[in-house]
This record gives sequence, C-alpha cells and structure tokens, in this order.
Amino acid sequence: MKFIKSFLAMLKADLISTMRNPSSIVFGLLFPLIFIVVFGFIGQGGQTYTIAVKEGSDTDNPIYEALEEIDYIKLDTEMSNEEVEEKLKAGRISAQMNIVERANENQMPSYLVDLRLSGAEPEGSQVVLSTIQGIVSPMNLQIAGVTEPPITVETENVEGRQYKQIDFILPGQLGFALMSTGIFGTAFLFVSLRATLVLKRFAATPVKKSSILTGLAGSKLMFAIMQAVVIIGVGYFFLEFTLVNGWVTFVEMLLLSMLGLIIFLGMGLIVSSIAKDENSVPPLANIITLPQFLLAGTFFPIEVFPEWLQPVSKILPLTYLNNALRAVSFEGAGFSEIASDVGILLLMTVVVYAAAIKLFKWKE
Repeated sequence: MKFIKSFLAMLKADLISTMRNPSSIVFGLLFPLIFIVVFGFIGQGGQTYTIAVKEGSDTDNPIYEALEEIDYIKLDTEMSNEEVEEKLKAGRISAQMNIVERANENQMPSYLVDLRLSGAEPEGSQVVLSTIQGIVSPMNLQIAGVTEPPITVETENVEGRQYKQIDFILPGQLGFALMSTGIFGTAFLFVSLRATLVLKRFAATPVKKSSILTGLAGSKLMFAIMQAVVIIGVGYFFLEFTLVNGWVTFVEMLLLSMLGLIIFLGMGLIVSSIAKDENSVPPLANIITLPQFLLAGTFFPIEVFPEWLQPVSKILPLTYLNNALRAVSFEGAGFSEIASDVGILLLMTVVVYAAAIKLFKWKE
C-alpha cells in the first residue's frame, strides 16, 4: 500500500511539473505537430509541372485541349520570352511549347509540337515529354486510319490503398516526440533532482527507491500517451492519416509508443548519470538523438541513404520503432508481423537498462 501511495505521489508531482514546463510542451507536442501539419499539407497538394506556351502558339487544337484537362500540367500563356529563358535555365518550369498548324495536301489536320525542355529539371521535362507523346501517338494512329496497331501495350491497375506523405511523416514525428520526451525529459529531471539534493533526501527516507523511479517513469509514460493521442488524432481527423483497422490500429500504435518510450527513458537515465550538470545535458543528449533524428527514417526512407550509411541506421532503436509504427498504421500489420522490429527493440531495452543500472547514481 505504501508503495502504491509513493508511486502515485511521485507520478502526480512529476506529471504536473512536466505539464507546467514550456519546453516539454514545445518539444514534445508543438514541434511534432508543426512538422506533420506542414508536411501533411505539402503532401496533399501534389506535384505539378509548368509548360510555358510560346506567344503566337496555336491553342485551338486537340493537343492543347488534352493538356488543359490534365491536373498535373499547368499551361502558362502569360510568361515573357525573357522569363521563359530564365526559368528554363533555373529549372523553375519544365518546358516551353509552341504548337504550329502545318499545311497538308491531304487536308488532314497536321501540327508541329515544338518543345524546349529544361535540362535543369530533368524529371519534370521527362514527365512533360511522356505526357505529350502519350497524347500525340494515338492521334497519329487515328489520323492515319490505323485501327489495329501491330504493337499494343495492355495495362492493368492493381487496386491498392493510396500511400500519402502524412502516412510516412506522422509515425516518424511520433517517434521523434517520444525520443525527445524520454531522453531530454528524463536527463534534465534527474540531473536537476540530483543537483538540488532531492534524490539524496528521497534515498534517506523510508520510501522505496523503486517506487520513486517507477513513479517518475509512470509520469513520463502518461505524458507520452497524451502526446501520441494528440499527434495521431490531429493526423487522422485533419490530415487524412491512415489508421487501417481504426481503433485497433490506434491501440497498437499506443502500445508501440509505450515500448519506444521505455527504451528512451533508459537512454535518458544514462545521460543523466554521465552529465555533471544541466549545461552538459544537451550536448550529451544530442549525441544520442541527432543521429536517430537524421538517420532513423524520420523524414526519408533509410533506403535513400548511401549503402555505407545504412548499417548505421540499422543500429538505431528509432529506426525499428518507426518501421513498426508505419507497418501497423498503413499496412495493418499485427504484432506477429512486426515481431522482428519489436524483438530488436526489446533486446536493445535490456542492453540500455543494463547500462543504466550500472551507471545510475542517487547523489554526486
């Protein structure tokens, strides 16, 4: 009974302290929310490619009309020649187009599509070229009276769930928020309690040390659950974040968040044990958090990194937390299907806490 009372007292005191700390709210909630809102809205906009239409170009023809119907193509008829040259060289537009109607002895419609592509924007240029070729080729066959071309391509669309940018970004930001709370929050808390001799006084009371530590850990766990609920809720209700199996997926993400926080709490204990004072906490914590922030697939898949860098990503716990969160939220994977990610996280947890127990101290 005493253990429970002590546990609840520590939990309540630290949770109130955390909620009143502006840096906890800013780094734990505000920053991740800003990231997911910005990336979420960017992802919803979709990519467009601009074609500058040369002055005097024929715009009353089926090619131009077909281009006008395509969502990802923007036709700009207002650009001056000087602007076109400048933007083509800078890659700010994909191409300039001039359509000229040609005289034809057979009185058949005939056009020359003159394209100038931007070498500074090769991806957009190829999209524009492929799009126009896709429009022109069927028209040529139709005008030539070819109803059964000798070579045809058959395509089949395999129906699937649309993978939006928010589906990649939000799990990464959730992992980042948990890591910040676990490492920075714990490290600053224990260094402060040790510097003010509060930990030493706690150790001298009849209160069990385990109830003090579990109470503080429980507080961080509750705050992390609140973080996860707010971040997932904003993503789901306002940015169309995918929760494949609804509430079941939501609960699975909360359980993974708790597992992630536990390992980050251990890292925070290690940092607090090494740091001599509050000023030395940020550099030490950044040694652990920055590589994970940049290399654990928070913003980009680790497959885009050079091959020599990818092994570094695979020794970072946030990589496996991000992988598991994405697999659960978008693919609907169950815990049996992410057993390897969870297993590695559990193994890392054992290693981290073994080091934390070895290094942790109640007084200077």
